[in-house]
Amino acid sequence: MKLSEIKNILTSVEGVNFQLQNGTSVPEHFHVTEVGVITKNFIDCGGTVRHEKVANFQLWNANDFDHRLKPTKLLNIIALSEKVLGMEDSEIEVEYQSDTIGKYDLDFDGANFVLISKQTNCLASDKCGIPEEKIKVNLTDLQPATTSACCTPSGGCC
Repeated sequence: MKLSEIKNILTSVEGVNFQLQNGTSVPEHFHVTEVGVITKNFIDCGGTVRHEKVANFQLWNANDFDHRLKPTKLLNIIALSEKVLGMEDSEIEVEYQSDTIGKYDLDFDGANFVLISKQTNCLASDKCGIPEEKIKVNLTDLQPATTSACCTPSGGCC
């Protein structure tokens, strides 16, 4: 989800609710402790220089159980970040505490913002020798091209 998309959604919802992809809700007393820009400059394993920039939200749970983040408050935090940091309309990455700080993509299901698990991946698989994954097929699922091409015990092809 891009920054412009969350801003559009926040203008039409009554609450800001996050949940993990498995349906577990982020406690409703969470805080957005950071809204910022993360820039990553790196070289992949194939030697290609890459640049990534994301809008970053960090969610945090405190023991102030009466806290509730309103859509207008999050919109104001985003607006200040755009003004002060020059934040662009980038993809959003959310940091949220799991076993360690987890990084998530963001989606919206019509009621909740959903934290989508991110996975690592090789960006230069064509250069570093990782074979393409072969499609596994059960031989019993294969159909002969024609019935005349099929060997049978009395078919005389053996």
